Amino acid sequence: MELLWEIAGWAGAVAILSAYLSVSMGWLKAGKGFQTANLFGSVAFIINGTLHGAWPSVVTNVAWFLISAVALVRMREVDAPVQPAEAHVQYPGIPDSTGQMAVVEALTEALPVVVPVPTAADTQLAA
Repeated sequence: MELLWEIAGWAGAVAILSAYLSVSMGWLKAGKGFQTANLFGSVAFIINGTLHGAWPSVVTNVAWFLISAVALVRMREVDAPVQPAEAHVQYPGIPDSTGQMAVVEALTEALPVVVPVPTAADTQLAA
């Protein structure tokens, strides 16, 4: 079992160092792959350090883990799928004139006038 923990420690070292090398050499962007390698590497170091009683290493890698985890969560929030706009339905046999109408409106300056809707703040200012 001790051999397994040693292998975990060395695998963590390889993961973190290879991610750092890849980003430093420009082979990898500091994105999800980099943060994931750091996350797994820090977990391996935490396990190995705990079993060896290397508490400064454990504390450092807990911080490393938290930084990577927060970075991955933030990246996930940024990559959240945007709700698609209402789809345009094109019926067979009927020409699509949407683009043509936009050009005509732009050339003739026949764009619709948008009237702002009063908000609660506007009504409080008026009072």
